[in-house]
Amino acid sequence: MTDSSAPRRDIDRVASGLAACLPALHRALDRQVSAQYPHPKPPESRLALLRFVAQREGATVREAAEALLMKPNNVSALVSQLTEQGDLERRQDSADRRVAHLHLTATARERLSEVRELETAFIRHALTSLTEGQQGALGSALDALDALSRHLHPTAR
Repeated sequence: MTDSSAPRRDIDRVASGLAACLPALHRALDRQVSAQYPHPKPPESRLALLRFVAQREGATVREAAEALLMKPNNVSALVSQLTEQGDLERRQDSADRRVAHLHLTATARERLSEVRELETAFIRHALTSLTEGQQGALGSALDALDALSRHLHPTAR
């Protein structure tokens, strides 16, 4: 006779572990990048918007707000700040002048690339301290983590 609560305990253990581990990993990586980044590192919300626009060049404020799970007026304020700083450009839609499409400037694209390179280098270094089995387990988990992320995102449902 099997214990039917065992799978539930395993799911609870994994859920609890991920809820504790992922924010800690993010904070540790953010601190390391901030210490090495040669420019003032943008706050996380600005960085998230810049990353989104890099992936979806020409997106609108509404699209960014939906993808980032933010209110459109907050994203609009971030866009204004990033535009003033010279990191984003707003380009009017040719069919509807009320709609603006977001584009990274060359400087923002370069700095975003610098942040990504630092993040990758820190993670690569940390991975080398793990066993081959641990590295393999993390590699195998990437698809599952991506699927979990999509499932947690309300617009992905």
